[in-house]
Amino acid sequence: MVEDGTDLAAIDAAINEAKASGKPSLIEVKTVIGYGSPNKQGTNAVHGAPLGAEEAEATRKALGWDYAPFEIPEEVYADYRTNVAERGAAAYDAWKQLVEDYKQAHPELAAEVAAIIAGQDPVEIKPEDFPVLENGFSQATRNSSQNALNAAAKVLPTFLGGSADLAHSNMTYIKEDGLQDDAHRLNRNIQFGVREFAMGTILNGMALHGGLRVYGGTFFVFSDYVKAAVRLSALQGLPVTYVFTHDSIAVGEDGPTHEPIEHLAGLRAIPNLTVLRPADARETQAAWYLALKSQSTPTALVLTRQNLTVEEGTDFDKVAKGAYVVYETGADFDTILLASGSEVNLAVSAAKALAAEGAKIRVVSVPSTELFDAQDAAYKEEILPNAVRRRVAIEMAASQPWYKYVGLDGAVIGIDRFGASAPAAKVLEEYGFTVEHVSEVVKKSEIKRHKIGMPFIPIFLEIIFLPCQTGQNLL
Repeated sequence: MVEDGTDLAAIDAAINEAKASGKPSLIEVKTVIGYGSPNKQGTNAVHGAPLGAEEAEATRKALGWDYAPFEIPEEVYADYRTNVAERGAAAYDAWKQLVEDYKQAHPELAAEVAAIIAGQDPVEIKPEDFPVLENGFSQATRNSSQNALNAAAKVLPTFLGGSADLAHSNMTYIKEDGLQDDAHRLNRNIQFGVREFAMGTILNGMALHGGLRVYGGTFFVFSDYVKAAVRLSALQGLPVTYVFTHDSIAVGEDGPTHEPIEHLAGLRAIPNLTVLRPADARETQAAWYLALKSQSTPTALVLTRQNLTVEEGTDFDKVAKGAYVVYETGADFDTILLASGSEVNLAVSAAKALAAEGAKIRVVSVPSTELFDAQDAAYKEEILPNAVRRRVAIEMAASQPWYKYVGLDGAVIGIDRFGASAPAAKVLEEYGFTVEHVSEVVKKSEIKRHKIGMPFIPIFLEIIFLPCQTGQNLL
């Protein structure tokens, strides 16, 4: 404890005492806000506004500083040159010589290090680096993520990360390495502890350093704790990967405190952040591939705890488009189901049940709204023809993001209330995420078709009236 924040000797003594300990230390220093300002110190007047010319002058006099604004005495310059600049220059020269010696002794390794520091991956990750998947294979996407993550770790030596004390739940452990510590600095598994925000800031710092591909994981509902760091990743253009698991009410017994609702909408609202919610193991591999290819955009992977079946229609390459067709009965469809993540399995099952009754239907997987929104108008029209207005979006999260896709004529099966604690199957039934309920919603939706020659009229009306309409949320 340092009682007086202006007592430099006491601060120095506290730092030396901390250095002498082999344990982490916390030094508490008591200070006065605006110290030296005769009329404003100790008040909030110095927190968010300048002192002003008169008070600044009074503060300089109170502190015994007899120099004009921005005037720096020569003795300060002299002290800096001797104790900082010259010492730093000597250290820099020694470091340059060390680098030169390393280049001479290990030219290939030196070139690789230089490329890594310059932001180039030492090895290019390729789609074939991930395991081959068969249709019908069932696995939770958090487990699929761990398989993809470990496949990437075998290829990329600069790939490392960890979890906020949940590595074996988030499945973020690199199996061929141990934990990183002082004695094992080359290991690539970092124990961040129960510190989601600190984890995010550390990842940002590592990405800013350059040469590293970094990731961190936690439960999706805890993304609130790391969100400020995620926002800074996006603002600074850092390709950090965030792994968020246990992504919906399907966690069941954990209950509403651990069941994300508004979190997808919140992350999707952050500029320059790619949110990927894969439908199965195949889309999960593609999501990791896109994250590892990103140069200036962070990625949030939103993953399930429950098993999902690899759909016949999912496509590794098409995930980069953000949305694509995974199932349809034929070219004359009059209904479109849109879904992300685990709800793609549900949408396909519902579509097949409806098709058995004669429905003409298309299912679109939407792993990333950001990537889809970035596509050109022709591709968007190909996937979501403006003439087909009978649209139903399905997602176990807040309904708000989906109305721009289903429009005024569509419906959203979403969740705009908190979750519940019960076995997962019971919760999903209660909240309407069943084949029967999806089929019922589709049947109740009116088939509408607009003339292809007039595509802009309904879009214009949606833009004008969207703030006033709540949409047709049937839950």
